[in-house]
Amino acid sequence: MTKINRFEIENVKKVKAVTMEPASTGLTVIGGNNGQGKTSILDAIAWALGGEKYRPSMAQRDGSVLQPSLRITLSNGIVVERSGKNSALKVTDPSGRKAGQALLDSFIEKLALDLPKFMEASGKEKASILLKIIGVEQELATLDRKEQELYQERLYVGRIADQKKKFAAEQIYYPDVPAEPVSPSELIRQQQEILVRNGENQKLRLRASELEIRLEDLGRQVSDAYGKAAEWEKKAKALEEEYNKLAAAKDAAFRDCENLEDGSTAELEESIARIDEINMKIRANLGKEKAEEDAAQYEDQYKDLSARIENVRHERSALLDNANLPLPGLSIQDGELTYNGQKWDNMSGAEQLKVSVAIIRKLNPECGFVLMDRLEQMDLNTLRDFGEWLDGEGLQVIATRVSTGDECSIIIEDGRAVGSDNSEPKWKGGAF
Repeated sequence: MTKINRFEIENVKKVKAVTMEPASTGLTVIGGNNGQGKTSILDAIAWALGGEKYRPSMAQRDGSVLQPSLRITLSNGIVVERSGKNSALKVTDPSGRKAGQALLDSFIEKLALDLPKFMEASGKEKASILLKIIGVEQELATLDRKEQELYQERLYVGRIADQKKKFAAEQIYYPDVPAEPVSPSELIRQQQEILVRNGENQKLRLRASELEIRLEDLGRQVSDAYGKAAEWEKKAKALEEEYNKLAAAKDAAFRDCENLEDGSTAELEESIARIDEINMKIRANLGKEKAEEDAAQYEDQYKDLSARIENVRHERSALLDNANLPLPGLSIQDGELTYNGQKWDNMSGAEQLKVSVAIIRKLNPECGFVLMDRLEQMDLNTLRDFGEWLDGEGLQVIATRVSTGDECSIIIEDGRAVGSDNSEPKWKGGAF
């Protein structure tokens, strides 16, 4: 992991002459008031290591007759210099490799020289950088696309389900009507069956009445026969015998009629008269049942799609959980980078810097340093915690801060260092 062992800067922007050996790990704070040359130091380092695209538009210090001069010694032994009229690059590699900008680009991460470029990127751009680092960009994109497709489908199905449910609720339901449409021919058949049964009953009643009349007539004949001469006696006995038989038949006929019940066709006649109205109500009930069934089917589809969305989200979470993330708590939610569940704009400034450094380190593990401007956003306790985290991670950060306090490793005034402690951060041992 390459770090900056020493830098020497002269006549660059507002810097007159500054030489420093930053701490190998942790936070090296370049302090001073505004306009004294703090940021010029970071710009000079970025120019020396990053190439011509980092060259300040007015690189030479205003009022100086001397050209800019930069010399940076890296922990891998490489010395980087820019000096002379054109500030030409000179890279000296003690191992004998062919030296130049290409060599520097191989182990120096560009975002380490230009942290604002990362911090000012959109949430989705930051997420894309992180995904490329951990190598799951394509897989996650596939899952995100699948989730979005399922979400849109569920949205459509949900709208239809709501419409169906509302439509079903608005339909009228008629109780006490048959479940199936009524056929006129069926009602007429039922009516005819009742009329036939009633006709048979009437025949039985008429038969009993006829027998009763005949019996009365035969009784009179028997009485008359017994009142005449002896020659009629034999005839009277025959008539009496016939009378007895007829009486028995009459009694049997009336017994058969005792339990006879005629059916009423009034309800059927009313139904026949109202058949169109009844069938209209039946069809309305069937329509309501069909609408409720349709709504239930769409509701089932909605639940199924919700379950499928959850499965995709579980896959997505498992993919990120198993990925080699550069910092615990980092994740991707809704296509944006998050830290401990918070999106970028909800993170504190310290959290944003911590996330940025962790991702930059992961982009190029060979680059062990990061340049940071304007650390005044951190209070002293947060600054201390950040520095201790960097120290624990073995990372080197060279940063500026509008301050002349004890937290500063060096104070810049009018382009020069007026006080320094170039070895270790001031919070070593627990206090500034």
